[in-house]
Amino acid sequence: MSDEQQQSPTPPVPAAPEAAAAPAPAPVEGEKAPRKAATGKRGKKVVEAEGIAHVMATFNNTLITISDLHGNAVAWGSSGKSGFKGSKKSTPFAATVAAEATAREAYNLGVRRVHVRVQGPGSGRESAIQALANAGLTIKSIRDVTPIAHNGCRPPKKRRV
Repeated sequence: MSDEQQQSPTPPVPAAPEAAAAPAPAPVEGEKAPRKAATGKRGKKVVEAEGIAHVMATFNNTLITISDLHGNAVAWGSSGKSGFKGSKKSTPFAATVAAEATAREAYNLGVRRVHVRVQGPGSGRESAIQALANAGLTIKSIRDVTPIAHNGCRPPKKRRV
């Protein structure tokens, strides 16, 4: 009698194969399909062949981020990540090494063409762009996106002595 009470009256056998065989829902028109292939710890990134290379050249460091056209970071690097310390991080050579490493990483993930956006007054601007080109990436455009102050904050009042 206990065996009869434990069994359910309607077995869910017919519903299970249909649910397992059902295909994933098709993406809505104008919407992209998910782009992930599961390999490695965090999953391999599947990227388009075109991206944006953001080069931020400050007086103390040079940061390079390569993203897809949606703004999702694909690869990044900096002079500090490349092993330079102190005042050597701000040199054009450090920017070249950092840009080459970042470009190689992005190239291996599938990026072939980049639009370059340069920001900041640092000395590694031009050398980083040349390093991106030498690493095999095709540069489609270069744009300076350095913010320009337009009068800024109100200055402090005049000093009276």
